Amino acid sequence: MALRCLIVDDNEAFLASASRLLSAQGLEVVGRALSGAEALRLAEQLRPDVALVDVQLGGEDGLELTRRLAVNAHTTRVILISSHSKDELGELVADTPAVGFLPKPALGADAIAKLLGYRASR
Repeated sequence: MALRCLIVDDNEAFLASASRLLSAQGLEVVGRALSGAEALRLAEQLRPDVALVDVQLGGEDGLELTRRLAVNAHTTRVILISSHSKDELGELVADTPAVGFLPKPALGADAIAKLLGYRASR
């Protein structure tokens, strides 16, 4: 069974690109959200296994969204993503309920599965 994934980013081109990549690698992308409100609604409705949340959601705070997802969609595990490195965001990420962090260039099914403690399925 493929991991069910929700991708949250304020960039439509990135959402489309990440969806294609992850789907091709065996993840089931069940939803894409451009905002925190949309992410919360989709997470509650779709109950994905994992939500990939951009740290910088335009005018919103992806770190705060991670906290809200932990309360409102507690079965969904969160991985923070960013174009910045973990070194730049280290303590901020550590202070959230996210299970981990991936820089966007390292995004892939294997990296996600590893953070979640699963074997990647292809």
